[in-house]
Amino acid sequence: MLDASLKEQLKAYLERVTLPIEIRASLDASDSAREMRELLQEVSALSPLISYGEADDKVRRPSFTLNRAGADMGIRFAAIPMGHEFSSLVLALLQVGGHPPKLEADVIEQIQSLQGEFRFEVFMSLSCQNCPEVVQSLNLMAVLNPAIRVETVDGALFQAEVEQRQIMAVPSIFLNGEPFGQGRMGVEQILAKIDTGAAQRDAAKLAQKAPYEVLIVGGGPAGAAAAVYTARKGIRTGVLAERFGGQTLDTLGIENFISVRHTEGPQFAAALEQHVRDYEVDVMTAQRAVSLLPAEAAGGLISVGLANGATLRSRSVILATGARWREVNVPGEKEYRNRGVAYCPHCDGPLFKGKRVAVIGGGNSGVEAAIDLAGIVSHVTLLEFADALRADAVLVDKLKSLPNVEIHTRAQTSEITGDGSKVNGLRYVDRATQEAHHVELEGVFVQIGLVPNTEWLKGVVELSKHGEIIVDAKGQTSVPGVFGAGDVTTVPFKQIVIAAGDGAKAGLSAFDHLIRTPAPVRG
Repeated sequence: MLDASLKEQLKAYLERVTLPIEIRASLDASDSAREMRELLQEVSALSPLISYGEADDKVRRPSFTLNRAGADMGIRFAAIPMGHEFSSLVLALLQVGGHPPKLEADVIEQIQSLQGEFRFEVFMSLSCQNCPEVVQSLNLMAVLNPAIRVETVDGALFQAEVEQRQIMAVPSIFLNGEPFGQGRMGVEQILAKIDTGAAQRDAAKLAQKAPYEVLIVGGGPAGAAAAVYTARKGIRTGVLAERFGGQTLDTLGIENFISVRHTEGPQFAAALEQHVRDYEVDVMTAQRAVSLLPAEAAGGLISVGLANGATLRSRSVILATGARWREVNVPGEKEYRNRGVAYCPHCDGPLFKGKRVAVIGGGNSGVEAAIDLAGIVSHVTLLEFADALRADAVLVDKLKSLPNVEIHTRAQTSEITGDGSKVNGLRYVDRATQEAHHVELEGVFVQIGLVPNTEWLKGVVELSKHGEIIVDAKGQTSVPGVFGAGDVTTVPFKQIVIAAGDGAKAGLSAFDHLIRTPAPVRG
């Protein structure tokens, strides 16, 4: 299972284990069970503190638990955690083995003080780059609090259960048998949902913070670069973000960030956050900005209101809120989101193995999605509104060579149909003939670009007709002291490297603004 290089890396990590670990597997006669046994035996052989054994428990099979000797840690994998989930296995081993978690002391205390019974199930796929954060966050919480139990389930191994529960997107999280959430979640987001008093306590704590000299809204490449540049100037910097990393968290491979030949989105996002935390930056995650009040209307300091009711103040603000997947906005899309309508082919593609799907969008993203899906599903129908596909020629040629792909240009999607519980088809109109068509299928992947996250800024800063923040050459918006950076602005070419440079520019512009603007007099 593990090649020599990976074994050496894992062995080095396992040297950090200080407490005995017991791996107990519940197996059946399947090929997956044999693979699981092989993996776990190889892992246990790498450390004298890890033992392997098998149990005859009435649980999902194949599966295994990780426990400290003599203690039930509440962690089970109904999966062979390779691919993106190998890091989840490594971290679970380290944490069960006594390696201290990388969490703030107040967050650890909050987890340990949770009362009740929390039995989580996480359905994931090994190709999902969004799933590991959920798995790792819940496993860590289980290590810290015996009331929390987590079972990570590979949907590909338990396809019948996936069908029975109508799971059509990963990660899908269940708490005590009931749906809890879908999509990427970190510790802070999970705590906010299960600790009912957390939002109020968080708001009170945030409201007491002293004003910043620069407050950055957004934690993607633009926001991270801005934070590094302003912190290096020695000015009080805060970063406010729903999740650190932004869109890069949803990016599978990154091969065009200069000097980095190849990385993956989650690793890139983690490096962004670590670089920012190397400086004295106040990082506030799991927070969403909902309002902006210019300085002249807020007593000399710009005010940013948060969803939890708190207000932060700053002498300058950099808006780097990025963009999100654009929706088709046709009947059925919202109704069947995560029930057949998906936006991440890498994450959710394996759930449609052997089924029929459609991809809406003929740009690079859409064509790449169709190529990837063609290797998993039985048939792909690609729909493009324009007269021709807009992707690079090499991608188009590859797509056309695939036998299970059908391409329709001049196709206007009019409806996503379903049976009330899940998608069963798609309707489109041929724009040349006006003839209506219905395609029977089980999944629809939307790949038609991005929309800027600026709804909360309407009427405050000047926006383009596409909803982007209008900025000048220095990143200045229409509001004095408020700057914009990255994909949320009118700067062309939405690329990671451009967003990072844009953030650096905005950070320097904010610093220039501060040294040329007198600080407000405080009474």
